Amino acid sequence: MNNIIEVENLCFDYVAHDDDGSVTERTEVLKNVSLSVPEGQFLAVLGHNGCGKSTLAKHFNAILTPTSGKVTVLGMDTSDEERLFDIRQNVGMVFQNPDNQLVATIVEEDVAFAPENLGVPPEEIRRRVDDALKQVDMYEFREQSPHQLSGGQKQRVAIAGIIAMQPRCIVMDEPTAMLDPKGRREVMKTVKYLNKEKGITVILITHYMDEAAQADRVVVMDGGKIIMDDVPRKIFSQADALHAVGLDVPQVTELCCMLRKNGVDISPEIIFEQECAEAIAKLPLVTKTAPRAERADQAPKEKKDIAAQVKSLTYKYSVGTPFEKTAVDNVDLAIERGEFVGIIGHTGSGKSTLIQHLNGLIRPTSGEVIVDGVNIWDKKVSIRDIRFKVGLVFQYSEHQLFEETVAKDIAYGPKNMGLSDEEIQKRVREAAQAMDIVHLLERSPFELSGGQQRRVALAGVLAMEPQVLILDEPAAGLDPKGRDKILGQIKQYHEQSGRTILLVSHSMEDIVKYATKVLVMNKGKLFCYDDTDKVFERTDELAKIGLDVPQITRMSHILAEKGIDIGNDIYTTQRAAERLLGIIKGKNK
Repeated sequence: MNNIIEVENLCFDYVAHDDDGSVTERTEVLKNVSLSVPEGQFLAVLGHNGCGKSTLAKHFNAILTPTSGKVTVLGMDTSDEERLFDIRQNVGMVFQNPDNQLVATIVEEDVAFAPENLGVPPEEIRRRVDDALKQVDMYEFREQSPHQLSGGQKQRVAIAGIIAMQPRCIVMDEPTAMLDPKGRREVMKTVKYLNKEKGITVILITHYMDEAAQADRVVVMDGGKIIMDDVPRKIFSQADALHAVGLDVPQVTELCCMLRKNGVDISPEIIFEQECAEAIAKLPLVTKTAPRAERADQAPKEKKDIAAQVKSLTYKYSVGTPFEKTAVDNVDLAIERGEFVGIIGHTGSGKSTLIQHLNGLIRPTSGEVIVDGVNIWDKKVSIRDIRFKVGLVFQYSEHQLFEETVAKDIAYGPKNMGLSDEEIQKRVREAAQAMDIVHLLERSPFELSGGQQRRVALAGVLAMEPQVLILDEPAAGLDPKGRDKILGQIKQYHEQSGRTILLVSHSMEDIVKYATKVLVMNKGKLFCYDDTDKVFERTDELAKIGLDVPQITRMSHILAEKGIDIGNDIYTTQRAAERLLGIIKGKNK
């Protein structure tokens, strides 16, 4: 098999220059990387934030060129400026945010953009555009505006724009990081179709282990080097080594590792739920029904005060225009004080619109918003005061940073509250401690890593000591280690402060790990709001509205179909392992 890309001893430094052109700083990012990518392969690249993944990817189509070493595409040296046109025609790039890649007002015009710039004849462009849209299953949307599409649909349009160039290789840099479960499935289905049916080489950079598990080959990077390179089963069987560099393994792989550490003879190379269930079904079992503790939720719960509430809440965008849309439709909801609530729903379900009502960023078309017992839109109520009570941290919150130092950025909110200098300093210190960034207080926020910047933005909201803290996808785009750190600190803050937390996330695994209650939105309506266990028991219903359940939950349902009942409340590998160890012969406790 011929190699489409060859990387030989690649080194790359990011260099900062002074006004006179002299070098002020040099950062070594890639260190003697060598890699061959055979034509037609599906290669996944894993690694923590800052390990060099994206920098390597940008060498594949000559966005960057080596400081030393060599990269060739179909035999063409990427450092040869005369070959850049040919290289980029053969290797297309798809980036994380589809909104940054769409340039036209109509879908088919966007897909036609690249072929037009390549000088392709109009008749051929028409054929390529239609063919590309059909390949990503977006042909019926060809006359729509890209901005009326969901995130997954937008990303498929971006992929179609690359396909229309007829490249032999597509490099995708975290293309599903901002998508809901349905959007992720749509993009991955397209990726596999292009690779298996059309023979296009795919290089996928991802933080999702289940996506990497579907590849032919996985490369793991750390510190600017390739440290692992093998088929997915071999890579993920080395769970401890992956954890050591801040990465995860699929949940069923984690489960098998836990069972093996307890003496169970099961393969460490299992990566999919079906094969995991089949392997467990072959184990010697004492019984096929696992004992379980009485559920705490069966006892009557003590009623708490209401922290925030909406009554008959409706919100419509672009009222009175052809684009009028109901984003939130007659929602009634009461959040009790001290709850940790996970908020889930497909893209466009109304999650973000709903939460922006709670601190007055949006005024309802009809209905009421009540915080701390008062209607926030009452003439006697100060919306400014409400926003101090309800803190909202947006997705990619690092974009909210603007001050010279971390300490000044955190102090901005408390200053606007009119607090004394002594109280401001106290709050800055406490918020920094909560987010583990005390050592960064005198640094510029713009010198920090993405994960650190996000914790600074969070600290800035915590310093206002809001009664309700709302977080919109706080871990989006972070590697597993960064995700666990920021969510772990939020959980710790919740336990220590007793404040009400609302966490919006597309990761079902994160929701079940941290939230005690789950709110599900669907097409602008409140689908359900209940304890986490009860919500995720409704697996089939969640799937029908474009959501998902954790991989370990799907595995437990497959086991149930095989007559092995470990419970319909399996959302963590720890719980699954405990139940299974109770029924495996010789392992019951």
